[in-house]
Amino acid sequence: MNKIEHLGIAVKDLKAANEIYTKLLGYQPYKTEGVTSEGVNTSFFKCGESKVELLEATNPDSPIAKFIEKRGEGIHHVAFSVDNIETEMKRLEKEGFVLLNQEPKRGADNKLVAFLHPKSSNGVLVELCQDIVE
Repeated sequence: MNKIEHLGIAVKDLKAANEIYTKLLGYQPYKTEGVTSEGVNTSFFKCGESKVELLEATNPDSPIAKFIEKRGEGIHHVAFSVDNIETEMKRLEKEGFVLLNQEPKRGADNKLVAFLHPKSSNGVLVELCQDIVE
């Protein structure tokens, strides 16, 4: 793992959260994007070498909607940058981590992503991210 790629924060209202984080960080998000497969709209703020990703549910069945219903707004996941997501997934599975995806999938911000079950990582949802090179 190379670095913390981003912190994912579940929010009820992306527009309101963007205003709060713009005030907090002193600058606007550099990108907003919908990820239909995950049922979310996202925005990204660059923060040093890492990012903050705000996630708003687009439907009541999305993982973010369920998270907010159960736990409220707040940190949803920690994402780590990796060079080779498939190799890292195999390594982590051998180490006993439970993968939520058997194959990487396309995520926001031009990334391939995969997740580890929080029960295998001290209650934290972990996302692996690899840049998509086209």
